[in-house]
Amino acid sequence: MRRFVLLAVLGLASLHARAATPGETLAAFHAALHDGDQARAMALLSPDVVIYEAGHVERSRSEYADHHLADDIAFARATMRKVLRHKEQIEGGIAIILDETESRGTFRGKRINAMGTETALLEKKGDGWVVLHFHWSSRKAK
Repeated sequence: MRRFVLLAVLGLASLHARAATPGETLAAFHAALHDGDQARAMALLSPDVVIYEAGHVERSRSEYADHHLADDIAFARATMRKVLRHKEQIEGGIAIILDETESRGTFRGKRINAMGTETALLEKKGDGWVVLHFHWSSRKAK
């Protein structure tokens, strides 16, 4: 039932969720996680998104929703994410974004001070962009 409701809301949310540039799309995705807005976050992902994180793989938007989305939202809500370096390249209807980030806060009773890297591959869809692939990694800050 949860999946059905999420997919129904996704259809409506996707009409308004797409951002004009790849960078805005990525920022909107992270803002949606921070706001706890599952539908908005999911609307910015391709149905066939592939997500690599800490050696795990999710091979679709629905698989991500069923496995790590809730934890990613909880983490985003408990921490502040700052983009330290941002590189974006667009070739036709495909964009790649390389971000270096810092996250700080308290998550599940533990202080977080982490450096992260994010590779995002996006595809142009109509007048907006959707994420085709994420690769996330992080380490403790020195």
